[in-house]
Amino acid sequence: MSEYRTERVGRLIQEKIGALIVEGKIKDPRVHPFLTITRVSVSRDFAWAEVYVSHCKPQGNLGKGVAGLQSAAGFIQSQLAGQMHIRQTPRLRFHEDSSIQEGFGLIQKLEALHRAENPDGHEEG
Repeated sequence: MSEYRTERVGRLIQEKIGALIVEGKIKDPRVHPFLTITRVSVSRDFAWAEVYVSHCKPQGNLGKGVAGLQSAAGFIQSQLAGQMHIRQTPRLRFHEDSSIQEGFGLIQKLEALHRAENPDGHEEG
């Protein structure tokens, strides 16, 4: 039961932080709307939430965005406390998650490999 609750709170935190980013409520200039919260891992005692951040911009600087979110962590936590109905709002720690960029890179490599194997553009069937 406890594991289900921590997952549910993590998904709710992910949704709420994402909404704060998209709505532009975080005023730090390093936090841009292309940042994406990929997942949130909440500790069993709800003391901490590890928030993993990625971005969709090909030439974006993820480190600056994560630093901006970390500096705004107090504001974000206070917003979460007002919107969520739980006894203790977890303290937030933000981390870089490069999985989206790595996925795009892998797709590009696969497409290049496919083009190299089929230079005339015909599909094998």
